[in-house]
Amino acid sequence: MPIACITGASSGIGKEFARRLDEEGYKLILAARSEDKLKEVQKNCKNECRIITADLSKRDECVKLGDLLAKEELDVFINNAGFGCVEDFDKSDLDNDLKMIDVNVTAMQILFRKVLPGFVERDRGMILNVASSAGLLYGGPYMATYYATKAYVTSLTSAVYQELQSRHSHVKLSMLCPGPVDTNFNNVANAKFALSGITPEYCVDYALKGMKKGKLTIVPNTVVRTGVTFGKFLPRKAQLAIVQHQQSKKR
Repeated sequence: MPIACITGASSGIGKEFARRLDEEGYKLILAARSEDKLKEVQKNCKNECRIITADLSKRDECVKLGDLLAKEELDVFINNAGFGCVEDFDKSDLDNDLKMIDVNVTAMQILFRKVLPGFVERDRGMILNVASSAGLLYGGPYMATYYATKAYVTSLTSAVYQELQSRHSHVKLSMLCPGPVDTNFNNVANAKFALSGITPEYCVDYALKGMKKGKLTIVPNTVVRTGVTFGKFLPRKAQLAIVQHQQSKKR
C-alpha cells in the first residue's frame, strides 16, 4: 500500500488532502500541532493512519520529524503547514512575523530537504510544496511577510524542479499556488478576502490532478490564474498598486 505524508493535516486543505488520499488507498502519516484535531482526522480514515504531533515553528521538532520521514518509503509528500497575517508591516508583531518565517520557510525547507533524497533514490513519487498565488507576485502590501515567505517557496521549488528535470528524474515536484480558499486560514490571518474563495475539496481535487501530471505550478482558481498571468506583463510598481488595492479590502 502506498504511503502519503501531509503536514498541517489537522484542518483546511491539509485535512482534505488526508481525506482524499485515504480514499485513494494510501496509508497516511499526518503531522500537525494539535493532537486532538489529528485524532479526529484519524478516526475518519479507512486505511492505516499514523499521527505525529509537532510544532513546526520549532527547528528541533522539524529536524526530528524530517529524520523520521526520511526513513519512510514515501510515495507522496504534501508540505502544507503555514499561516499568514494581515497588518501594516511597521505595526506587525515581530515575534509572529518570525514564527511565520519559521513555519512557512524554515520548516518547509527542512522537511523538503530531508525527504527529497529518498524520493530521488527510489526515482518515483510526488512532492507538493504548498505555496500561494502570493508567491507568484512581486509583493503584498498589508501581508508583506506572508507574501515574502511564499515567494521563497515558489523560488525554491522551481529551482529544484529544474534540477530534477536535468537529471531525468521520475520524481514529480509541484507547487500549489491557490488564491483564497475557504478554510480557517482566514480567521488566523484576521482577513476577509476580496475574491470569492474556492472550497478545499475543489482545491485538493485540482491539485491532485496537477500533481499526477507532473505540473510544476498549480493555480486552482480561474480568476487568480488569469490575474497572475496578466500580472507578469505589468511593471513592478503597477502590479504592487493593484495588489495593494485588493489587499486593503481584507482589512
